[in-house]
Amino acid sequence: MAAKDPLIIRDRDEMRKWSRSMRAQGSSIGLVPTMGYLHEGHLSLIKEAQKHADLIVVSIYVNPGQFSPNEDLSTYPSNFEGDIEKLRSVHGGVDVVFNPFNLYDYGVYEGGETMKKGEEEKGEKVISCVESSKFGHETWIRVENLEKGLCGKSRPIFFRGVATVVVKLFNIVEPDVAVFGKKDYQQWRIIRRMVLCWISKEIESSYCNQVRDLDFGIKIIGSELVREHDGLAMSSRNVHLSPQEREKALSISRSLYEAKKAAENGERDCTKLRNYVAQTIQKAGGKVDYDEIVDQESLESVEVIQSPVVFCIAALFGNVRLIDNMEINV
Repeated sequence: MAAKDPLIIRDRDEMRKWSRSMRAQGSSIGLVPTMGYLHEGHLSLIKEAQKHADLIVVSIYVNPGQFSPNEDLSTYPSNFEGDIEKLRSVHGGVDVVFNPFNLYDYGVYEGGETMKKGEEEKGEKVISCVESSKFGHETWIRVENLEKGLCGKSRPIFFRGVATVVVKLFNIVEPDVAVFGKKDYQQWRIIRRMVLCWISKEIESSYCNQVRDLDFGIKIIGSELVREHDGLAMSSRNVHLSPQEREKALSISRSLYEAKKAAENGERDCTKLRNYVAQTIQKAGGKVDYDEIVDQESLESVEVIQSPVVFCIAALFGNVRLIDNMEINV
């Protein structure tokens, strides 16, 4: 099959017009949101989306709203041409790449002037922090409880930025289906909660499909975490690891596998499991940001495993912060 060249759309109105035109013709649309620098994990999301929709839109946008003032947006890896080549290699292809320059109202910016329509095409630098009083963006989406723990503890505005940009993408692309990777487990649960209200398992699933926090008519799909051949969770950040750091970082996935095996063999004490994983990572030279065993849906910490949980880890090797997780269903 010949490689398929995706249509590249940068304008919001053009993106919305395309989606509405395709849906009017009876086609369903699947959205895969990304920040670019694509790898096999991203491509697996596209393949999953193809199972649920006729046409596929991949957004490539490094979202400044999720970067705090002390995080440098400019260091996030980027290779747009390489991304397009990877998308061309996907069997069945991608129909549209939505690659806007900016999705925020910056109001007054450098030089004291207001950003005018068309200036986004000049390559003006987008600043990481959209919190400054000189910027115009004021409206944020928050998922109050799910955003507090895990990554939310050390990155307090991160999920506010994620939820907000996802809502923007939903409003622009107007998809029927959106696919998110479960490597970013907390993010996936936050998006599900935002779109589809969590309800206890006792309530019929058909009713669950009718109750939404924000009433989006979008099906949210969680795609399984993809790993490198050696077990390291795929991430755009892996490129920043030195060969030595990468080898040491394998302690994350290896210790998670051992913890899962221990739980399946009867060890249900979360303190023991957490201590084992933390000590393994620390002995390998990593610094643990958090290691928590939480309920798969509420993300509340548990002390004894009695229902499906997920073991979530964030750790630093060198200056690279890595996240990983493993579901434990016992």
